[in-house]
Amino acid sequence: MTSSNTPRPGGVGPLAGRTVSRVGYGAMQLERLHDDRSAALALLRRAAELGVDHVDTAQFYGDGFVNGLIREAFRPEDGVLVVSKVGADPNPGGRIRLRPAQRPEELRASVEDNLMSLDVDQVPVVNLRRLDAGPGLRAEGDQVVDIDDQLAVMTAMRDEGKIGAIGLSSVTLDGLRRALPAGIVCVQNAYSLVARDDEELLRLCLAEGIAWVPYFPLGSAFPGIPKVTEEPAVLAAAESLGSSPSQIGLAWLLHHAPNVLLIPGTGDAGHLEANIAAGSIAIDDATLATLDAVPSRSAEISLG
Repeated sequence: MTSSNTPRPGGVGPLAGRTVSRVGYGAMQLERLHDDRSAALALLRRAAELGVDHVDTAQFYGDGFVNGLIREAFRPEDGVLVVSKVGADPNPGGRIRLRPAQRPEELRASVEDNLMSLDVDQVPVVNLRRLDAGPGLRAEGDQVVDIDDQLAVMTAMRDEGKIGAIGLSSVTLDGLRRALPAGIVCVQNAYSLVARDDEELLRLCLAEGIAWVPYFPLGSAFPGIPKVTEEPAVLAAAESLGSSPSQIGLAWLLHHAPNVLLIPGTGDAGHLEANIAAGSIAIDDATLATLDAVPSRSAEISLG
């Protein structure tokens, strides 16, 4: 487990019956280190040394490459809670690197692939990546699957012990309401200081004791999605608090709601340390009010 002498980045919060550091790590960008496995492993080890004990991954990150790194990097005594996701598969050579994999049999196959690449008997948390909301893929044809049918296979795999707990990603407010009886432990939606369309969804998660795990916490390079680090109020706060704009964007999320858990991703050790340090930034009430007043400028984008 994480040493009692190691600070918990951002404090702690509950996830799937565990207490985890509020600043975790999103492993997607480790794909960029495909040709430098030792650097990727060192980055994961460094994250654990700094108190990170919540890591987000997926089998489709590098078609098992990232899961293999996680399997190799972490030891049981590190106490790292690994969260994966299903709902898409690699699409080598395609215009878009992912293709929808929403059918129940595909969800089951994806969980089995995660079990194999992580070399575990159970994935602690698996997020069902819906294609209803947020940037990215959209389902067509036989990939348009009712959430109840998907939750049926997810709960069956939980009953079988293959999944410890179920989360949702890119879900609508109605979708979460329908899913609540299944026992949802976390929601991953695109959300940041400048893209806050899901405020009502966040409030429902808070009321239900569900962790809110935003992806694109600083915006995105996707065209049309605003970037937190270009927001004048963020730049001013960064200057006054002696922090970077990225750190202000992450710190604001932690201040905004107590059920927020962060999973910022990076392939760079310096950025990793800066992201973790964001968990220690205190934002005064006046600055927080200024940041809260920034208008949401979300953009609905489809890549497929």
